[in-house]
Parts: sequence; structure tokens; C-alpha cells
Amino acid sequence: MLAPVPSDTLPQPAPGGPTDKDGEDLTAMPRRVLIMGAAGRDFHNFNTVYRDDPGTEVVAFTATQIPFIEDRTYPAELAGERYPAGIPIHLEDQLEGLIREHGVTDVVFAYSDVSHEYVMHRASAVLAAGANFVLLGPDATMLEASVPVVAVCAVRTGSGKSQTTRKVVSTIREAGRKPVVVRHPMPYGDLVAQRVQRFATLEDLDAAGVTVEEREEFEPHIAAGTVVYAGVDYADILAAAQQECDVLVWDGGNNDLPFYRPDVHLVVADPLRAGHELTYHPGEANLRRADVVVVNKVDSATEEQVAAVEASIRRTNPGARVIRAASPVTVDRPEDLRGRRVVVIEDGPTLTHGDMKYGAGVVAARRYGAEVVDPRPWAVGTLLETFERYEVGPVLPAMGYSAKQLEEMAQMIEEADVDLVVVATPVDLRRIMDLAKPAVRVTYELEEEAGGPTMADALAPVLGA
Repeated sequence: MLAPVPSDTLPQPAPGGPTDKDGEDLTAMPRRVLIMGAAGRDFHNFNTVYRDDPGTEVVAFTATQIPFIEDRTYPAELAGERYPAGIPIHLEDQLEGLIREHGVTDVVFAYSDVSHEYVMHRASAVLAAGANFVLLGPDATMLEASVPVVAVCAVRTGSGKSQTTRKVVSTIREAGRKPVVVRHPMPYGDLVAQRVQRFATLEDLDAAGVTVEEREEFEPHIAAGTVVYAGVDYADILAAAQQECDVLVWDGGNNDLPFYRPDVHLVVADPLRAGHELTYHPGEANLRRADVVVVNKVDSATEEQVAAVEASIRRTNPGARVIRAASPVTVDRPEDLRGRRVVVIEDGPTLTHGDMKYGAGVVAARRYGAEVVDPRPWAVGTLLETFERYEVGPVLPAMGYSAKQLEEMAQMIEEADVDLVVVATPVDLRRIMDLAKPAVRVTYELEEEAGGPTMADALAPVLGA
């Protein structure tokens, strides 16, 4: 594990500088840190850099992007002996007030898939409140494994990490090596219980009460016979996971940087959003650090869009290996779609902070002659709030963060004036929801473009080829 960043290397306030709400001089005290996050990178940054650093005191986390994760506490069992009461988690809306109330000296930005402009607006708010705005670099937060590591990351949410990771795993297995997947955190429940999670069967998912978002990422791996680890404390997760694999696969979330130092850093780019690879944080950093860039969706993007992404790669990372790939869709009963009115359920994060207006479900429905019906007239509860907050297209985002949201999705489907449901989420919702209407399933896998570099070529450094 990397050592914490020494607090004396950070900028120090001048004499006569900030005081707390009681007027106490903060220059004689540990630096007060607030971490802006979304229940993932924020906890990892704390665990690796701040938890054991006597020169800093983390006074709070703020939370955004994910519903139902504020008004919690990062528990003492995870925070360590320096934080016997744990650390409170507040809404990000309270940021400036928290800075002033606690005399915060450093605000650490620790979540992903936001535009560069967005990051600087948040930085401006922090600076105006009197604190430093901090971005921790990967060398400060990546952990070292004792086995080879392949990291699958992206420039944006929805670029195609899931099918790329599945391709990586199958390639490792075909080479006679045993892979284990460690998934980027999604700890929305009991953080102590989720410290280290190991999933080998679908029953393990049921027992853990995971969300739809977690199922979307875990279930395809488990169905293929791959063990998946996730949780909160990624040092403890690493210690367990590397004991049962030949190659560890980091399955990234959003467009975040890897938590483990990779031997092969593979980054997925999306030509349907050409230009975003240079305008989103930390996706551009991933692009610049990549050993391999997979330009996905070449079957649905224009050649001009693909060329624009490849030009970005040449400008920022000319040494990277480039793999062109497609993600063709497969429908289990395509004949059922022709002439039918359908509601399409797509991957939620891809549509919300990923900014996509549709996904594989709409592509499949249109290809096979269905009429895609906008579900928004039947929206209820938290899903109505989702449609109001995000400019998604005429689709139903799978926002199953709670039993209530699953019930709301089921209610919308039952009331919608449609004949059929198109389930295009990575997890088969038919297994965990009672759908009032017939449903077909859409799936997609990664296929490298013929004649170009392959995934086996990209993984040669960890496969001994």
C-alpha cells in the first residue's frame, strides 16, 4: 500500500489565517479536510491517504450523483481509531456552509464523469469559501497488487466498459489463466457489512440485497463463472482477491481512474460522443494514461466520429495501442418486436450522468420494426424526479437503487400503453421484477474489428505471450 501524502507537502495557511466558528486559530491544528464524493472514490481516497495521517482531520464527506446516500455516517469501524464517532456524510448542496462551519482548509474532489467546466465551477465555489481545492493524483491512491492487473476504464459512463471487461475476462480464461474481477465501489447500503464483498453465485447477490445497478455489473460475470469482489475498503479487498487469481481485472465505474496500479491500462472511448474524451474528468486523464484504447461502437458511429476520437488519441497519447470494436446487439425473440408498441428499459447511469439519450434497447427496437413509446407520461415518484433532473430520451432508466424504485418501475410498465417491454440492462430484470407485460431481452458483446489489433494482443504483457 502506498504511504499517505505527508500533510507538510500541502499548501500551508499564512499566519493570521483561518479560524473555526469559535475563533480558534486553525494554523496550530491538523489540516481540516472535506471530501466531495458519491459513495466510492471518496471513501477510497480517505482510506488510502487520510485515515492514518495525523496531520489531517477529515471533518465531513459530501454526496451527490447517487440517490439515498446522504445523511449517513462513514462508520468508525471503517474510519479507524482516529474517528471514534465516524465521519458525517452531507448533501453537496451544503458544501460552502460546511467549509465555513468547520474551518475547512482543503476540499478534495473525489467523484467522476463530470465535465471540466463542472469541476471548475465547484472549484470556484470552494475557493470563494476560502479553502484549497484538491485533486489527488493516481500515484497517491493506487494500491500495488502481487499479481498482474488489467484495468478497464473509460472516457465516459456508457462507453462500453461492461462488455469490454467481459471480453478481457474471457481472453484471460482462454489463455489458461484464472481471472478474478474487482469492481469499482457501489456501497449504497450498510457500509460495515459491505467492507469486503465476494460474489460467486446469484444467491450471493440475493443474500446481499444488492441494487439493480450492482446486479448489472456483477451478474454477467457470475453467470460466466467469474468471482467478483467489491465493497468499501479496497486494500482489504485486494488482499483477499489476489489470493484466488492469476490475473486481477479492475472493472472501473463511470470514467474513474483505477484503484490498483495496472500492468495493462485499457480505456474505452465512445465515438457517439466524440470530443467528450477531452472534456470530461477524469476521463481525459484515463485517455492520456492508457496503454490500450478501445474505440467502441464503430458499427453505430459514423466514420467521421470514429476519426475524431482517433485524432484525439494521436494528439494526447500517440503511443497507445488502438483497438476498433463493435458492440452488436442480440435480441432473444426479435420477431416479437415487429409492429409492436414497446417501452425500453436501459442502463440507468448511462442515461443520467452519462448523458446518453438511448442505448442498445432503442437500437434493437428500431432495427426490428417496433415503435418506441415515451414512458414519461406514466412516471411516478423518484422516477418522475429522475426525468425532471436528467434529459434522457424516450426510455425508462433502470434506477433500482431501492425496493421502492423497483415498485415504481413496475407500476409505470403496468400503466403504460404498450404491448411489450424491451429489457436492455446488463442484468435480466425479468428475474427480479414482476413485469405486467411480455418482455424480450437485449444483450451485447464486444467484437474487435477484423484485421486490427485484438484483445489477446493487448493483454500479452499479463498473459506471457
